[in-house]
Formats: sequence, C-alpha cells, structure tokens
Amino acid sequence: MPTVALIGAGSMVFARTLVGDILSFPELADSTLRLMDVDEARLDRTERVARAMVANEGLDADVVATTDRREALADADYVLNMINVGGREPFENEIRIPLRYGVEQAIGDTIGPGGIFRALRTIPTLLDIAADVEELCPDALFLNYTNPMTILCWTLFEATDVETVGLCHSVQHTVEAVADYLDLPADEIDHWVAGINHLAWLLELEHEGEDLTPRLRAAADEEAIYRQDTVRFEMLKHFGAFPTESSHHLSEYVPYFRTDPETIEELTGERYAGRMETASYLQGWTERTAERETALDDDLGDVGVERSEEYASRLIHSIETDTPRRFNLNVSNETNAIEGFPTDACVEVPCLVDGSGVHPCSVGELPVELAAFDRQHLAVYELVVRAALDHDRDALHRAMKLDPLTAAACTLDEIHELTEELLAANDAYLPKFD
Repeated sequence: MPTVALIGAGSMVFARTLVGDILSFPELADSTLRLMDVDEARLDRTERVARAMVANEGLDADVVATTDRREALADADYVLNMINVGGREPFENEIRIPLRYGVEQAIGDTIGPGGIFRALRTIPTLLDIAADVEELCPDALFLNYTNPMTILCWTLFEATDVETVGLCHSVQHTVEAVADYLDLPADEIDHWVAGINHLAWLLELEHEGEDLTPRLRAAADEEAIYRQDTVRFEMLKHFGAFPTESSHHLSEYVPYFRTDPETIEELTGERYAGRMETASYLQGWTERTAERETALDDDLGDVGVERSEEYASRLIHSIETDTPRRFNLNVSNETNAIEGFPTDACVEVPCLVDGSGVHPCSVGELPVELAAFDRQHLAVYELVVRAALDHDRDALHRAMKLDPLTAAACTLDEIHELTEELLAANDAYLPKFD
C-alpha cells in the first residue's frame, strides 16, 4: 500500500486525473493519497472528487487533504509535483511585456521569456519542497509535472539529493496524432524518441516493421492533414524528423514561425485551432479557471475511476508490482544516455521501469541537425539554473539573449531592457539577483 503525496492538488482537473489513474489499478486501489495545496477551496473540491471516486468504486484507498506540506510528505513513497507559483499576475507579465518588444509567445511556459521567468519564480518553492522531501521522505521518488520541465528537474539534480523524474504527455499525444494522420492504431506504432522535453524527436517510427517516416512525409502533402499540424510538418520537411510538441507550442521553440502576425495566421492549423495565436494560453486562463470553479456542479454519484494516458500511475504500478514497462521520461543525463549532451542536464529518453526503479536507455548521438536545437535550449536552461541558484543576474541576461524566439525578434539591447522590465514587474515572485 504505497503512500502518494500530490503537491499542488488544487489543480483539480489534473489532480483528479492522476487520482483516478492510480485508483484504476487494483494493486494500487488501497493506496494512501495525500492531497496538499495552499488554496483550501480548490483543495476541498479535489478532495470531494477523490472521496467520491473511492466511495463509488468501493475501494479501500485512504484520502487525506491538508494545507500542511510536511504532513503530506511524511514517509511518502511517491511525491507528485504539480504546483503553479504566482497565478495569473506574473504569467500575464511574462506574456504581455515581451509582446511589446515583438516576442509573440503562444504558451510561454517552457522556453522564451515566459518559460525562463516561470522557472525563476517556481524554483524557490520547488527547493523548499525538496528540502522537506530530503528530511521527511528521503527515499521517495519525486515525479515532477510542473513546467518548465527541463529547468526544474535540472535544478533538482544540481541542488538536491531528491530522486527526480519528470513526466509529460507529449510523446503519447504525438504518437496518437501520427496514428491519426496515417490511419493506424496508436498502440501498434513502435517508436524510439529522444531529446529534451517538448523538443524530443521521433528517431524511429515503425508499424509491423515498416518505417513510417516516408508515409508521414507523404501524408503532409495532403492539405487536410498538413493543416492539422503545420509547424511540425515544416520541421519534418526541413530537418527530417517529427518533433514531440504540438505545432502551436513548438512554434515558440524555434526562430522561424512567430516573427510576424501573417506567418502566425498562415500556420494556424485545424488540430490546434485557436492555440497558435499570440497569448492564446493566457487568453484562455479565465475561461479554464471558471470551468474548474464549476466542475463540481455535476452529481458526484457518477464520478468513477478511469485511466488516462499519463505515465505516473503506470510508473508507480511498475515499481510496486515489478511489472516491466518502457516510458519516455525526463531524467539526468549522468548515464550519458544522449552522447554529446551535458551529463548534468535533464534529457527526455526511453526508460525501462520495473521493481528495481528507473533505468534510462542509451540513445547515442542525435543527428547533428536535431542535436543543434536541443543544445541551444540546454545552454539557455543551464544559464537559468545558474541564475536561480547563484542569484546571477548576468547569467539570466545571457539566457534571455540566447533564447531563439527572443533573439529572432529583438536586438541585444532590447533583450537587456526586456529582462530588466520583467525583473521589475515580477519582483514580488522572484529571488533577488546580484
């Protein structure tokens, strides 16, 4: 009977999904689930849904809700992190201020000014959580869902002794999309994927021994399919590999697609309709918040347990039952899983998981043209980690100047001014810099 602490459980839709995933396994249905959040109202909603799942399914799980993080973490076996530090105000600053400088972000949570500053305001709280983990549950596996994934996991690798794995659903969603484009069952597609979070690459893609990459290129020649995933098909066309993040999000990670409104409009696809536009994620924030606020209007008597595509429950089940599975996880590159990348970096690679833990697979070197994208991002991320841990203002400025989207839109002096303006606007949420 494992004890699972969910930190940031007030994120009700996501927390509800993860709780349902865990309870969907009979071997985990008697788990102790400790839900923790600083927002009592949101926490209460998640608790009621979790308790309804247990009651409706007749399970033996124990659900505990608390605003005391230390209570949630005491002797936990697994810690699921899904925190959001600061809420709307700093997020809006991170999108609106860069926009005045011509930096057009759609999401802004992983790279770019939005991702960099989100990392800076999250890291102090993340390190506080890690310190509690080291004291209260030092043998726990820390499963991180919070973005920016690579920066946050790298920070934990660098500054703590917490065993950390980052979880994302980009690979699962990408395989589902490819299956849709090729009219194949997703569970019949064999794939080998590696890189960094939100910028990993389908290195091998097969169905019954057939290489699917030529078929995917051919599918992109059909306008109806191309329009569903424009940016990713452009990357496949020009660089030979299909990346793992959706077109609207991927468009922020490279310098080619978001430098003028006409190109953004031209590349707005159908699969992700409404998401390619600048500030689309921010614009939907209020609507999504309102939906979550009213998410319990339905009768909880109908709430049941379902299993999503998220990795967390399957990973926990594999460790608890010694059931071998392979996942794409965000882990330290200390085993040199991707050759030529920093060994202290966070990489997203295939990992074998069983009762003995998480074991990254060896990928070797990425093709030089693909590695170049990831290395540029890793340079930005390394500087952000240094900036956060050492309060190094120069490292922060250099990270911003290396960001590919920002560099495509601004001069170096403009990026310097943008960075200082973001520091001033978000001062209440950031560590102090020398």
